[in-house]
Order: sequence, then C-alpha cells, then structure tokens
Amino acid sequence: MKKPINPILKMDYPDPDVIRVDDTYYMVSTTMYYMPGCVILRSYNLADWEILGYVYDKLDDTPEERMELEKTEYAGGMWAPSFRYHNGEFFIFLLSHSGNVNYLFRSKSPEGPWKKTVVGGGRFHDASFFIDEDGRAYLIHGNTEISITELNAEYSAPKKGGLDRVIVRDGRDIWLGYEGSHFYRIGKYYYLFLIDWPKNGIRTQSCFRAESLDGEFTGGEVLSDTRGIEGRGVAQGGIVDTPDGKWFSVLFQDMGAVGRIPVLLPVSWRDDFPVFGIDGKIPEQMELKSTRPGHKYAPLYVSDSFLPKPELPKDKQLALPWQWNHQPDDRLWELLPGGGLAITTDKICINLTHARNTLTQRMLWPHCAAEVTICADGLHDGDIAGLCALQYCYGMIGIAREGVQYYLVQIVRGNGERDHMAASDLMPGDVIEHIPLEGPVVRVCLKACFEDGKDLLEFSYKKGNHVVKLETSHKMEFRLAHFTGNRFGLCCYSTRMPGGRVVFRDFVYHD
Repeated sequence: MKKPINPILKMDYPDPDVIRVDDTYYMVSTTMYYMPGCVILRSYNLADWEILGYVYDKLDDTPEERMELEKTEYAGGMWAPSFRYHNGEFFIFLLSHSGNVNYLFRSKSPEGPWKKTVVGGGRFHDASFFIDEDGRAYLIHGNTEISITELNAEYSAPKKGGLDRVIVRDGRDIWLGYEGSHFYRIGKYYYLFLIDWPKNGIRTQSCFRAESLDGEFTGGEVLSDTRGIEGRGVAQGGIVDTPDGKWFSVLFQDMGAVGRIPVLLPVSWRDDFPVFGIDGKIPEQMELKSTRPGHKYAPLYVSDSFLPKPELPKDKQLALPWQWNHQPDDRLWELLPGGGLAITTDKICINLTHARNTLTQRMLWPHCAAEVTICADGLHDGDIAGLCALQYCYGMIGIAREGVQYYLVQIVRGNGERDHMAASDLMPGDVIEHIPLEGPVVRVCLKACFEDGKDLLEFSYKKGNHVVKLETSHKMEFRLAHFTGNRFGLCCYSTRMPGGRVVFRDFVYHD
C-alpha cells in the first residue's frame, strides 16, 4: 500500500548523501557552525530516520572565540559532506568553509571513532569522494567547472602525476553553475550527479556519464520539479539502491525559514541512464520496504528535563538532537542534579547571535512549538536570557534584568540590510515588549508556522495560570548570512558585565 512520504525528514537537513551497507541506510548532512558537527542518520526504509551520531565534536579551524570587533563567524563550518563505504571502512569527506580546510574522516563503524586526515592541495568545493575498483581514490569537485583529482595512497593530497582534469564544463548563461558532485561507478559506466540553477530558473538535477575516467562525460538535466511550490526546485544529492535492486534518490528542497528539507524519489534506468521520478515528477506517495519492520525510530527532536547522566562524559550527556551554536565552552554550562541547564556568560555581547553556549534544536515543518521555564535570579544587571528562533532575523522571548527589576522582553531583528553573505551580525535587535515581572521566573513559549510559506513566529508566556499571547508576531526568514534554517535556541548574554547565570528547566517540544 502506498503512503505519503515527502518530505521525508521535515527538518533542515541539507546537502544529503546516502549510502547503504547491508540492510542499513546511512545519511550525512550539512551542519555548518553547529557543534557537534556532520550529523549521521540511520534508516531501514529510506523514509524514517534517526540520529546515529556526529563525526566530530569540533573542527580545528573553527574559532572558539568567533566574535571579533567587526564580524561574526556565521555561514561557515562544514558544507556538503560525501559519504562512502569501501572494503569494510566508512569514509566522509568534507570542506570546512571557515578556514577552507579539507577533511577526510574514516572509521570501521558509522558510530566512530573517526580518524581525521587533512587533505591538502587546494579547496575542493562540494567534493564527492570516490574509490574505484582498483583501489585508486579521487575527488570530483568544483563549481561550473567540475574536475576529477586523483589522491595519493594516504588520501592526504593530490597524487603527483595522477589524473587531474575537467570533466564537465557549464558554458551557458547561468546564475549558479553545476556543483554538488555525487559520483558513482555502476556497471560499465561512471555517473556524475550535479545540481544546477540556470539564470531565472529553478534548481534542477543533472547527470553525466562516461565509460572511463579519462573519457567524455555526456548527459544533462534529469529532474526539474518543484512539488507544486513555486520557484523551489528539488535537487542536490545522490542515489542509493535497495537490497532487492530498486533505486532511489535523496535530494533537498528549499522550504523557506525552516530550512532545506530532504525529499525521496524513485529512480529507474533506461539504456543505462537514470530516470528520476514518475513522468518527470516527484511522487508524494511511494511503496517502501523496510529491512527491519519492527524497528522503532528515535525522534529527531526531544523534550528535555536536563537531568545529568553522571556515567557519561559531560559532552555526551545531552540528547542527540541538541547542538551548540558554534563551539561551546564546557566551563560555562552544566546540568543540575535536580534537572536544569545552567549557562553562565563570559563576555559583553551586542545581541544574542554573539552569545556563547546557545543550545539549539531544528524546527519542524509545517509547524512546531517549544516552551521552557527560565529561572533568572542569577542574572546580572543588563543580562538577557530566553528562548529564541535562531537565524539572522531572530526572534526571542525571555527575561531581562535591569537593576533589581526583571522584565518579560520580546526582541526581534527584522530585515534591516538586505543580505548576501556579508550581512552584519553587529546589528542589535528591537525590543518590542518590555513588561515588568513580579519575580525572576517565567515560562515562555514560541510557536512557529511554516505552512504555505507563512514563516510566522508567535510569542506567549504564562502569567499565573493564564497564557498571555503577545500581539506582535515575527516574520522568520532563511538568510544566507547564516545559511541555516531557523532553530529553537536557549540563550543568555550580557550587555554590561559578564558572569551572569540562568537556569532553563522543563523544555517541551510540540509538533
């Protein structure tokens, strides 16, 4: 029986790459500046997924102190990982855009530990890692001009005298040319899958093939579909086979403020060339077979009382869906014995995007909400703590301390300067509400609606036994200045003196 499938994850998991090993599917996705990074997901049917773990806790080139006088390190971190399995070993290649450093991680198990190699020789953009049947390894990479570069035996640099050539060149009038390489050998052909975005068009998926690595790669567009969402084409990703010989592709689609969401579609073959979808379209319903029908998947989001787990190292005590905004300072946060997340500030900030140790979870399409109790008696004068929707155009509801008085505050940062990558995170937010509180404790809530492109955020708090909804909603956006979907975040920052402390209790996530 067919059932609704798409979108398969309903959360911001962009640039997916999927492999199958025996009866298990694994997916990696871009996590950028969130830590731990490079998430690995697991599935037994390609539609339901759970978080298995992360490849690294931090990247060497990601600054621990990301705020300087004139800039903030956003839109950096790792992009577009490549996941491969060869001779009993897992490989993940990625480029960190913070320092333009290439990394190759390898492990005997998808759960790690992962051994890291820095790959020199240039900046390998959106690269696909590939090991051929003869054991020789390559990177297929680039934008507009797609090249293949052979690696040395250690996978640490290009091989001297090895294959290094352009295999596809986009010479059309384009906005963004071919990129997002995914490379395979299937039967007698080598296949290269690419994303393309022609000028005044939508994202599309293309495929090229050749019978040898030094041969001519020919092909073109294989998918141009928006799933009925105007201007938002589905593209960028690879293909994977099932144990019974069927083929599927996992691509992603821009869905506005919630981020970029994976989509599943069938792939068939005609004259050894892939045919994407059904009659050129992505079906919303599919029949899928599970390799482990009884498996119960862990949720991709969690409510949390923040109870410590003393048997685990501190950095492993948080549930897997939580990620820190940038590299955390473990000296400044703790889980309290009775439950609760305590965060202490260590610097003066202009706004919440500069706060250290903001803890986040992805938001859920088409709607979701989160609520948490804020205990602010440890804040200093000028401190602000709250629950936010984290992106460049953020929204927050929380507590501000001014002298001995506590205030319920609603703070948003609107469109301001129309960004590209250089939008300034030094622009402060606007205080929309400033309501005196009787004490330092309040329960707050954010409700997000992404349905039909609304991208609206609503704010409320509890006053006694009553829920008070604030009048002003906030228009969320997906801005390239951060390049990630909006996330729920627990944050605290100081505007006058560091050392203030907040405790968050009883976080509840509603779908």
